[in-house]
Amino acid sequence: MFAKLPLKLTAPFGLLTDEAKLAFRSKPNGISKLISTRHIPENDSYWDQYFTLFDTPSDVFSLISPHDIRRAFLDAPENVATLVRVVASRLFNLVSDHTFPAQQTTTSVTSYASSLIKAATSERNATKEVLNCIRVLQRVLPVVFEVEGESNAFELEVLWKKVQIDQDDGYHVDGPQFVIEDEDDDRSEHGEAASPQSTEPNTKTKQTLPSLGEKLFSCIMDLLFCCGFTLPTKIQVDHYKINYVIWEKGVGSTVDTGPNAQYDSNKIEVLRLLLVLFSRQIYVSPASLFIKPSFYTLHMVRKTPRRDVLTLLCSLLNTILNSSTSNNLTIASVAGKVPYNHLVFKGEDSRIALVGMCLQVLCALLDFQSGPAKDAVSGNDENTSTSMPTAQTNAFRYFIAKLHRTQDFAFILDGISSILNQQLAISNILLPGSRKSVPYIPETIILFWKMIELNKKFRAYVLDSDKVVDVLAYLFSYGLEIKDKPQQLGLCRALSYIIQTLSAEPAFGNKLCLPVKIAIPAKWSTPGTAADFMITSIYSMMATTSGTMSSLYPALIIALSNVAPYFKNLSIVSSNRLIQLFTAFANPRFLLSDESHPRLLFFILEVFNSVIFHHLSDNPNLLYAIITAHQTLQDLGTFTLASGLREIKHAEFAKEERTRQGDPNRKLNLREADIEAGDVQAEKARLLLNESHRIVARSERVESFREGAAEDEDEENTSILASKSEKARGKMRERSVSSETTSSAELLASAGVGRNGFVPTQEWVASWQQGLPLDTVMLVISELLPKIQRLQGGGQKVTSTGEIIDFLRSVSLVGVLPPAPPLHPRKFTWSDASMVWLTSLIWGEIYVHGMSPLGIWSSTNVRLFFVKHTNSQPRQIAGTMSHVVGELFSQARQRPE
Repeated sequence: MFAKLPLKLTAPFGLLTDEAKLAFRSKPNGISKLISTRHIPENDSYWDQYFTLFDTPSDVFSLISPHDIRRAFLDAPENVATLVRVVASRLFNLVSDHTFPAQQTTTSVTSYASSLIKAATSERNATKEVLNCIRVLQRVLPVVFEVEGESNAFELEVLWKKVQIDQDDGYHVDGPQFVIEDEDDDRSEHGEAASPQSTEPNTKTKQTLPSLGEKLFSCIMDLLFCCGFTLPTKIQVDHYKINYVIWEKGVGSTVDTGPNAQYDSNKIEVLRLLLVLFSRQIYVSPASLFIKPSFYTLHMVRKTPRRDVLTLLCSLLNTILNSSTSNNLTIASVAGKVPYNHLVFKGEDSRIALVGMCLQVLCALLDFQSGPAKDAVSGNDENTSTSMPTAQTNAFRYFIAKLHRTQDFAFILDGISSILNQQLAISNILLPGSRKSVPYIPETIILFWKMIELNKKFRAYVLDSDKVVDVLAYLFSYGLEIKDKPQQLGLCRALSYIIQTLSAEPAFGNKLCLPVKIAIPAKWSTPGTAADFMITSIYSMMATTSGTMSSLYPALIIALSNVAPYFKNLSIVSSNRLIQLFTAFANPRFLLSDESHPRLLFFILEVFNSVIFHHLSDNPNLLYAIITAHQTLQDLGTFTLASGLREIKHAEFAKEERTRQGDPNRKLNLREADIEAGDVQAEKARLLLNESHRIVARSERVESFREGAAEDEDEENTSILASKSEKARGKMRERSVSSETTSSAELLASAGVGRNGFVPTQEWVASWQQGLPLDTVMLVISELLPKIQRLQGGGQKVTSTGEIIDFLRSVSLVGVLPPAPPLHPRKFTWSDASMVWLTSLIWGEIYVHGMSPLGIWSSTNVRLFFVKHTNSQPRQIAGTMSHVVGELFSQARQRPE
């Protein structure tokens, strides 16, 4: 029986030498012809091998290198254009052909042998050809994007050029899947977008044909909803194989089409091509990101029909959110529950890969705001204007913002929480490294950020739910897990901005009195409430990272300032952590090292003031910690450049003395390196400038402070309150408005203190020192410190801390403190710089994921972010047989910064 099988039977296994594949690399009629022979005709049989030769994605990415495409683009660009046209045309014809998709066979040995026999006898396999067309485009287009850079003449000519024909010349477009319609826009603002039909008076009627790029997007959408290819054949209606139904139950659907590993694999291939098209924007510089929008993403978000947008949006979203509750039992999913499985089983779980791909596509779509896709701004006033997406700017952002059903919100929040909980559970395992991390946690976090940013109703639902405490714990736990990894700094920054966004909502502050119920790893857990966990987590992210996360300080401290009015019953640990942060920020070396550092001190003082005004007696531990730090607070009231330099010099002398005595240990609440190291990030400076306009003169700061005091006085209506306020003001510290200037000696000394060329001066010190919100804290100290000292030294002999805490819990400063100022939480606000940063972060994650196993964008010149090459580690040749060829040509690992 087996003796009759042809010799070509060895090829489909991909295990032994495949002569045809080797010939493609070495023979003149292979890849070299694309470079050496000019003007290969479209009907040349040479192109057929691109559809039939390859068996796996690894084959394509191994046998066609970026260097090959780049050389062909430079030496014979018309051949690259022909390759794109021929492959795309074959793809369009195959999708509409009755032989596609090829009938899926069962996984029995008999059926598998039959499929091998068919392949060995060269019987046409339409599904294989479709997949190869998709894979070749995935390989070629990134190189085209790279060579084109910020120019796009080649792409305009090949992919986006439109042709007009006479309507009566017998030409017609087959099938509706290539007609791009838009219910909202009747005309195109850019040549890449629409397919309008125009008529000219007194001439023949003209018909504008869809461009190749438009047809490609339409074809991709059809493939994502093709019965027998990406969807089960049981849902096919009559002979129409394209059925736009949501893949899984969840938002917009109560029906589940059922799991299928082969359909999932095909979805991955199509979505990967979609990502490749969207990746056009990583080949332009950050400065050009908004003015040179990607034609591909722009077309997708603005010109995709409403039905297609909604179906794809819900399909991506539901696939992601169902990932933690999937009942699809495969070898990979079962093996995933075995300790150290990732060291033994190298095969990729198609379900995990599909969820990751869905997240990457969805994040890229929801993030896109370039050119005409930027959100529309409403309102003329700078303080009241808002920006929101519309169906004409970005339909995916728009429809995410339009979700409103409570059951949908519950499904989304539960799904995101389940994914984050999976990662937390891995951190809690006793066996270190026994479980592989969830690979798409960064994208999940960004999706959550986009949801609360775009959908106000969803944000309100999250904040009203007790699960907001769980989300807070998940975010901080993951941040603590990755804080020591330099390559994860961008994601840590995203976490800090998400925390700041949530902290600006009063409902969030009200939830902080609840306990954290999820299982936090012991090394990060802390007794008390969610507020205690938040404070200790922020302290850990600052105090244990040696200054590498200095760009995160402003957002994290602002978040504490926003929620401070809601702090109740803070624990001893969290209270001391706040004082330690204050002490670190009040350190003269830290204050004088950078122009923006005094603002951090300003924010932490605001935390103290908010607690005093709103929940003084409910926080005796913090009140006691403030009183014990009274000397540092008093020194700030008379701080000058000269005094700061003297203290720095004294600290250096003391350090040298301890070193000589053999005692290098220093008792510091926050290591000096943590507050000194690290360059000041541009984003940090921008955030600080948004919070307070740059102070250019001491007089302006002093004047604004006095105006604020006058406003407080205006709020006192009765004569009783007025008299009490005068008494309170009498106890406030005296501000020392110094008229000193910086001497030559001080200027020389301060030059060695500042970072990045910054030289502090006395005028600069006075400009922020006079505006520090010290009055309220000093008033409390002046009232309570003498009483505590009398208790400790008097006849009552109060010596225990517990008794002092009980005393502070019973004190009241009504009539002593001025009226509480209104709450003005500082929200995170987007700027062009922060939008470019987030786009770079998202695409950096996509770039890294694309490196294994294929290396989709490797060896191409990415311009949106910097790619740092690290030493590659040897990979074990194991896993599925389909990746054997790809493993032999694996690329060096790369990671963007």
